[in-house]
Amino acid sequence: MNKLRWRIAQFAEQRWWKQYLQHKDKTQYLAWKRQYWTQLLQQLSPPLCLPAQTPVLDAGCGPAGIFIALPQCQVHAIDPLLEQYQKNLPHFDPNDYPYVQFEAVSIEQWQPPTTEYQLIFCLNAINHVANLSLCIDKLCSALAPNGQLVMSIDAHNYTAFKQLFRALPGDILHPHQHDLGEYSAMLEQRGLQITQTLRLKSEWLFDHYLIVGKKPPQNA
Repeated sequence: MNKLRWRIAQFAEQRWWKQYLQHKDKTQYLAWKRQYWTQLLQQLSPPLCLPAQTPVLDAGCGPAGIFIALPQCQVHAIDPLLEQYQKNLPHFDPNDYPYVQFEAVSIEQWQPPTTEYQLIFCLNAINHVANLSLCIDKLCSALAPNGQLVMSIDAHNYTAFKQLFRALPGDILHPHQHDLGEYSAMLEQRGLQITQTLRLKSEWLFDHYLIVGKKPPQNA
């Protein structure tokens, strides 16, 4: 059932992007999205400082992930739907981003390189994966000492609805249903220190949060 829900979610994700972008001008949309990501980085406390050539992973990047706002970095961007996005969405062309190494692969199937990342983003993505535990394992293990994982989540506000959505496919785009405390515990159980929790948007059933987890120094 989990695999079936993931496949359905992937199909729905493609359809959502196609409908969402069909009437949007590429140049205007990407300029707006780039500004959105830049403002998001500035909301962090302290704001992230990204020196030139910082190794960064954008996991579950989608067609317009935070990679579009990081031209000074060495970015590795992964997503299982990249080939479909390139084929079906004129808004995504890998050639527009020569500083990004794209890889059409899920986080579960991704083989981390020997180089560890100073910064890993997983934005609007972790709710969509097939094997949540494995994905968080891989992201945390790929962090360099003192590196940071910046992850955004849709977190349930009510336990009763969380349990209901787990039993029934009430949220087709998101196979996983958890609350903020559960997501935070997943990072802490893997040795990360939660350094910031930022509520980006508040709604009735779900709130949208940004969680920043830091890996301790190697000698800690």
